[in-house]
Amino acid sequence: MPEPRWITVVSGLPRSGTSLMMQMLAAGGIPPLSDGLRSADPDNPRGYFEYEPVKRTKQDDTWTDAAPGKAAKVVYALLKDLPPRHDYRVIWMRRPLDEVIASQRAMLARVGREGARIPDRVLAGRFEAELALTESWLQQQPNFRVLMIEYRDCVEHPTATGASVSGFLDGLPDTTRMAGAIDPALYRQRLRGGGNGGEARTAERSSGQTVSLDLRLK
Repeated sequence: MPEPRWITVVSGLPRSGTSLMMQMLAAGGIPPLSDGLRSADPDNPRGYFEYEPVKRTKQDDTWTDAAPGKAAKVVYALLKDLPPRHDYRVIWMRRPLDEVIASQRAMLARVGREGARIPDRVLAGRFEAELALTESWLQQQPNFRVLMIEYRDCVEHPTATGASVSGFLDGLPDTTRMAGAIDPALYRQRLRGGGNGGEARTAERSSGQTVSLDLRLK
């Protein structure tokens, strides 16, 4: 199989499941761009899969020239810094905002930091607005294709989620190995109730066109 010409990007809010998706991709055979400078800890016992040059992309984007065929974790706020000379396939991780905020606050508490004194509902509103702007921007970029994945589905329906990701990446990652990388016990900040009822909402966009669908996961 020829080497892919695109860069696989895993993005979303911090604590939305980006590290989990990087872990799945690595298990499935997509080499991760990761320098190990941020080591595993109780919040991410299997590692963060971060790459320090990503944080400096606006000043120096040369790391992207060696990135086609690999996966990089890029927080949503830095997506606009990615240079237009490459093609990107973005796996956009989604998670209920109250779970994201609870997970962020638990992480800060573990390291003895209080975090922003902002009510959760206000913080959720800010996140929602920023994500909406980023998703809108992504839809306008001809060199970006996007697959939206729910964090809960990674944990509860790993085989079906892995199949969606594998199809999006032209069958490159191994679905079985991706699914085998999941540890449901690490889903610790969970909404009460049934969540999304077993449906993974995905959206793939290419060449300026958005296609939305509901995929029933069994």
